[in-house]
Amino acid sequence: MGKMAASDVARAMNRFIKERGSVNIVFAAAPSQDEFLVHLSGKRNIDWSRVTCFHLDDYVDLPRNHPNTFEVYLQEHIFNHVRPKQIHFLKALKGTPGEIARKYTRLIEQSGGIHISCIGIGENGHVAFCEPGSDLYDPRMVRIVRLDDRSVRQQYHDYKDHPNPTARYASLKSVPHRAFTMTIPALLSAREIYTIVPGPQKAAAVKKMWEGPLSSACPASALRMHPRVKIYLDKDSARKLSR
Repeated sequence: MGKMAASDVARAMNRFIKERGSVNIVFAAAPSQDEFLVHLSGKRNIDWSRVTCFHLDDYVDLPRNHPNTFEVYLQEHIFNHVRPKQIHFLKALKGTPGEIARKYTRLIEQSGGIHISCIGIGENGHVAFCEPGSDLYDPRMVRIVRLDDRSVRQQYHDYKDHPNPTARYASLKSVPHRAFTMTIPALLSAREIYTIVPGPQKAAAVKKMWEGPLSSACPASALRMHPRVKIYLDKDSARKLSR
């Protein structure tokens, strides 16, 4: 699944580079993206010098060099292996959280917008850190949010067996509760969206996303409003779908 997604994204990147001379791409940071990023970073037919990279979200309250920041994840899983023209990290920006959100918005706008978004969905149906109840028509592109309890538990379990002991959260209370996130409209502004969703723990969210009502109760359902979205499922994540 990750290999197929990487091939599709690589073709899309090359198409944008051929048509526009460059491509702006957004990456997610989560274990669900591991296989995809391994295969994408191994592609030898992408001119990364024409690629500008952004990422969906990150924690507000972790130090920039903490092993659980999404910046560190993306460095380890892709950016240590390729050389993009530019990488824009949220935590590289200075200022208050609100100022950082506004600065990141300006970077996206000044770059010409998002061409490709590579995302996952959470166990509670979130995309990026747009939690259930998020405004599907939020006027902002980037905002600060508070994680709901299920997302906190997901983050705790994602890192509980991490090979780096300093990345393991001691308890649920030690998981960061505030995050920067791109909003639903920011995600939907991408020309194309590639959504990689493996694992049985995502099956209920996948069913709500694809077969439930279009609702802020399942932010991922907003993906159905986009004309060019591909969703990659395995047997486990697709097992609750009725069709």
